Amino acid sequence: MTDHAVVYAIDDDAASRKAVTALVGALGVEAVGFSSAEEFLSAYQGRRPAVIVTDVRMLGMSGVELQEELHRRGVAIPVIVMTAYASTQLTVRAMRNGAVTLLEKPCNENELWEAIRDSLAADREAWQLELQRIDTQARLRLMSEKERQVLDCMIAGDANKVTARKLDVSVRTVENHRRKVFEKMGVDSVAELVRLVLLAEPGES
Repeated sequence: MTDHAVVYAIDDDAASRKAVTALVGALGVEAVGFSSAEEFLSAYQGRRPAVIVTDVRMLGMSGVELQEELHRRGVAIPVIVMTAYASTQLTVRAMRNGAVTLLEKPCNENELWEAIRDSLAADREAWQLELQRIDTQARLRLMSEKERQVLDCMIAGDANKVTARKLDVSVRTVENHRRKVFEKMGVDSVAELVRLVLLAEPGES
């Protein structure tokens, strides 16, 4: 891996936890072990990209309950669930909570690593989009009221003359605002502008 990805191994079975961290570490990715879901939640500080490998049955909060708590907190880390006691009900609950996969213990190392690798790749992409969304929202907040009005007209596909009539300003004024919009958003085309606004404000455009 070329970034600072991390795998969180959460299991109250020390041998299983160490097996996961040893495998991940041997393959060049940082791994951090926790003996309980509560310990992980207390320590987690938002690091991404990341993936959680957790057992289902643990003292205290279970792996599935951990998934549900992460959802409540708005944390979207991929979760790989491992268990020695697989059941249809458990599998359905874990998958509905968004588990990447459910592996039976003892699991094949190659299968586990492939799941971890794919999960990290997916979280890396998701985190990059999230950073872009945050940056775009910050850029949007820097716009003046008129610039935002012009941007909205651009998103709607209005020509400069139409925008000028809507806002009761000159076409030259619209052109000046458009230029500032492009500068503040760091884009060169309306297509890229639309993509960023939809990313930052998916329910408003």
